[in-house]
Amino acid sequence: MNYPVSPPPASNFASEVDLVFYGLVILTVVFTALVGVFVLAFAIRYRQGTKVDRSRPVHEHLPLEITWSVIPLILGLVMFFLGAKAFVHMRRPPANATEIFVIGKQWMWHIEHSNGVRENNMLHVPIGVPVKLTMISQDVLHAMYIPAFRVQYHVVPGRYTMLWFTATKTGEYHMFCNMYCGVQHSEMVGTVVAMEPQDYAAWLANGGNEVKPMTMEQRGAKSFAVRGCANCHTGSDTERAPTLYGISGKTRHMQDGSNVVADESYIRESIVNPYNRLSAGYTQTMPVYANQMSEDEILDLIAYIKGLGGPKPAVAGGPQTGQVAGKMAPPVVNADGAIGARENPPHKSLAVGALNRPNLEGNKE
Repeated sequence: MNYPVSPPPASNFASEVDLVFYGLVILTVVFTALVGVFVLAFAIRYRQGTKVDRSRPVHEHLPLEITWSVIPLILGLVMFFLGAKAFVHMRRPPANATEIFVIGKQWMWHIEHSNGVRENNMLHVPIGVPVKLTMISQDVLHAMYIPAFRVQYHVVPGRYTMLWFTATKTGEYHMFCNMYCGVQHSEMVGTVVAMEPQDYAAWLANGGNEVKPMTMEQRGAKSFAVRGCANCHTGSDTERAPTLYGISGKTRHMQDGSNVVADESYIRESIVNPYNRLSAGYTQTMPVYANQMSEDEILDLIAYIKGLGGPKPAVAGGPQTGQVAGKMAPPVVNADGAIGARENPPHKSLAVGALNRPNLEGNKE
């Protein structure tokens, strides 16, 4: 019969985690056995009624005390170093890692790839390629746990967390929620499918479980247009709102004098709770989208905003195509996912980002 002690190692972290885990197990067993043997030996030798010399008890023994202090200290420092090294490695994904988005829900895992392919309770990844999971919960605390990859991290509502790995063996591996999340917690399971890179590329090209999927950026452009965001957020800063072009990764100046880097978490917060951090020179005119959008739509909007690039250039002799009086019109997304522009945007007061109507007596960003 085959009874494996642990799941088969299938990622770059497996050897590091196994070294720390089995090292701690061995040290625990050895020292527990050693202490147990001495306790048992002394209990038998000095039990009541035995004829042993008790006239000269030893109260101190410097070499012995140094030995049982220094050796455990060295072993403890070695284990601390190995554990800290593995932890730091796990929290620093490579810059070229393939990003996949994960939403934890009661009680399922929703996966979204950057080209728009979606899957539920299945995660397809290439082997030999670093993969970064950007995760968020739609309801309660969850924890993404892939035993064969030796990775786990909390999935938290209202905040993006990260987990990364490089799969090393093709195959199918279990994926669990490792944080009690409700009555069907035990059913929140899934499968990680590790594939050869060329097979993974073909799987993505075929749309995974979809025939002709829109990319996240295309779906985000569609939401941007449907919600009328471009009525306020145009190709350049206006009195109504700053531009979103080139915002990703840039430092934003806040009303309270602080500075914030416009990463995914900031953009998400600017959508769902825009008044938490107001940009300098703007007031509370942005609609609050908390509980108005699903996490899927928010991720798509973030992908679109991150891809907007730099400021739109001015065109001599008149406004740009799709612009009216210097304002960028909402994009139009066709059935095939192509993004176009309207000539005359409808007047709405919807916007995206914590970037609102300015205080006319202040300075815009």
